[in-house]
Amino acid sequence: MSNRRAAAPAGPVSHPLAPVWNADSRVLILGTLPSPASRQAGFYYMHPQNRFWPVLAALFREPVPQGPEARRAFALAHRIALWDTLARCTIAGASDASIQDPVPNDLSPILAGAPIRAVFATGAAAHRFYQKFQFPRTGLAALRLPSPSAANCAVPFGQLVEAYAAILPFLQP
Repeated sequence: MSNRRAAAPAGPVSHPLAPVWNADSRVLILGTLPSPASRQAGFYYMHPQNRFWPVLAALFREPVPQGPEARRAFALAHRIALWDTLARCTIAGASDASIQDPVPNDLSPILAGAPIRAVFATGAAAHRFYQKFQFPRTGLAALRLPSPSAANCAVPFGQLVEAYAAILPFLQP
């Protein structure tokens, strides 16, 4: 008998979360699509082993915000907008590699409503979809950051913090 979990079957997923941003946002950080844990919790990067919030907390030398409202407030207080490159797709679980039939999100409301100075993508898939769908419309280059997912354990926490420090120069008022 195997201890391995069966792979989640692929199925259609529509993005259930509104973007996080306001008129003070300076940096837009894009993932691919919320994971099943994030969709269930109703907010971004909510899997307990995802390192996104611990990395941001380390950057700003603050405690890790707990819960959706504290995380929303943290992002906005630091002029960070959050969303994802895809509005819907067919995906197996949280596997970006399994994505089929991708449909992009329209970033224009954020870009028209906030003085976004830089766009960052969290991982290869988010960056690839941004380059394919959004870059031709926005003309804003996106810097690829390492994925904060626990599945990307090849990148140690300290290196993630160093990489994500690239957002800091763009956050000044």
